[in-house]
Amino acid sequence: MLLIEYPKCSTCQKAKNYLVSKKIAFETRNIVEEKLNQKELHRLIQKSGKDINRFFNTSGLKYRELKLKDKIQTMSYEEKLQILSTDGMLVKRPLLELDDIVLIGFKEKEWNNSLGI
Repeated sequence: MLLIEYPKCSTCQKAKNYLVSKKIAFETRNIVEEKLNQKELHRLIQKSGKDINRFFNTSGLKYRELKLKDKIQTMSYEEKLQILSTDGMLVKRPLLELDDIVLIGFKEKEWNNSLGI
C-alpha cells in the first residue's frame, strides 16, 4: 500500500494518522519531492476509475495561479496529464494506492469501506 502525500498537508497527516491507528502497513511518497510522471499518473487514474479532473487539487494556490479552472474544460487528456506531472502541488492528495484501487483524498468512511474496516 502506498500513500502519496505532501507531509505538510493537514489532510495527508490525518490520513497517515488514520493508517497508523488502524495498524495498517504502508509506504509513503512525497509528491513534491518525487513528482508523478505521466505514465504513473495515467496508471493511477485508470486504476481509480475516476475522471482525470478529480486528480486536480482545485483548492491549491498553483491551480489558481495557472487559472486552470478556466482552461481545464478545453484541455485534452494528454494536456491534463502533462500539467499534472509538472508539479506535485497540482495533484489532489493524499492518494492511497492499493492492489486494485486508488483512493483520492481522505474520506474516512470511504477508506473504511475500501480497506474492509
